[in-house]
Amino acid sequence: MRTQVHYRELFSSSFSLQPMVTTWNALRMCLVKIALICMLLLLGSCSMLRLGYDQGPQLVWWWLDSYVDFSSEQAPHAKEAIRQWFAWHRTSQLPEYAALLSTLRAQIDAPVTPEQICGWFQDFRTTIAPALDHSLQLSAPLIPGLNDAQWRHMEQRFAKSNDELRSDFLQPRIEERREASVKRTIKRIENIYGDIDETQRNLIVAGIAASPFDPEAWLMERQRNQREILLTLRRLATEPTEIEQTTTVLRALAKQIEHSIDPDYRAYQEKLMEYNCAFTARIHNSTNASQRRHAHDKLKGWETDFRVLTADAR
Repeated sequence: MRTQVHYRELFSSSFSLQPMVTTWNALRMCLVKIALICMLLLLGSCSMLRLGYDQGPQLVWWWLDSYVDFSSEQAPHAKEAIRQWFAWHRTSQLPEYAALLSTLRAQIDAPVTPEQICGWFQDFRTTIAPALDHSLQLSAPLIPGLNDAQWRHMEQRFAKSNDELRSDFLQPRIEERREASVKRTIKRIENIYGDIDETQRNLIVAGIAASPFDPEAWLMERQRNQREILLTLRRLATEPTEIEQTTTVLRALAKQIEHSIDPDYRAYQEKLMEYNCAFTARIHNSTNASQRRHAHDKLKGWETDFRVLTADAR
């Protein structure tokens, strides 16, 4: 089951860059990543979205356990935390996502500016923030029971994910990297807008060639955050701490991951975001009426699914 496509791609240009919930995404601590499953389950078709979300607790459990390797004693508590998160999220957050899609859908028939694109992305971050924070609160009680074998397992899983990143984004030759980026970008754009023409393909190729995206810098930042995640979780697991204090520490860690402690990397992030907003605006403004109608219908389908999923919980 694919969990790669989500509406963020309309305006974040993961196309030519590191996936930017991915200065968040892949860098989020294992116990925080639960909060992102709702957006990762936007699978590219409305029926699959509903099916995927309904299976979300099990999918999150499989994903989380692949990183932590919970014991038989820990597993019921982790599964209950996941169940509680989805029950809360379905009723309190999906209506917010539907409203955001409705607002976005009302604006995509017209040309857009880079400033609008950046504004949409900020709206996305603001809208998803409560889900991320709630996952931290539910994760905090799970941390004291983690042990050395699980830290080693996390280290190995981090290393595996980094190898996957290298395979996908750090091909030996720059031409290979650009070709892979072009393919990813076209696939994601066509998921939103439908088939593109040759002029638009050339626009994408030129945009990727000019992108400041630096996968080496992304990998280094990712590894730095992984080390900080393990260091922080180890400390929380070994030092007696109240749940509220643990949550506060996790929030500080999540903020540090989102806003790098390295000033050079923060400057790079800002430059990349500015470029991505301009790139995405150029792509959108190159689309014709049929392509924008395709995007409109895609967003409408996702919006409807969020509303149906919310109603199903009542």
